[in-house]
Amino acid sequence: MFDIGFSEMVVIGLVALIVIGPERLPRVARTLGHLVGRLQRYVADVKADINREVELDELRKMKDNQQQAATGFESSVQSEINAVQGDLNKAGSELNSAAAAAAAAPATAAAGAAADPAPAAAEPPKLPEKTA
Repeated sequence: MFDIGFSEMVVIGLVALIVIGPERLPRVARTLGHLVGRLQRYVADVKADINREVELDELRKMKDNQQQAATGFESSVQSEINAVQGDLNKAGSELNSAAAAAAAAPATAAAGAAADPAPAAAEPPKLPEKTA
């Protein structure tokens, strides 16, 4: 954080001892220690919050990318389903029309046969009546 060496710390301690005095120096040092500890905790909390926000932002971006990929995949699958469904409907209608035509052909032949009956067999000849 600060570029303070050991010798500089010793000089600061001696000046504090002379200015504050030996009676109040331990209390001031304790108070400074508490303040520095609070400051360090505060800085650590701010860093943690910033890291959480960065991670949250990255997760949001990842979520958006995954949603876009899923939407693209869903639309491609849906278009394939629609294409296959259209092909199946077309094939089904062709089969229905072919089945209707096949069913109509024997019915027309039967109707033609009913309208044009085969000539009836000639009546059997009448036998002469016996006279007794």
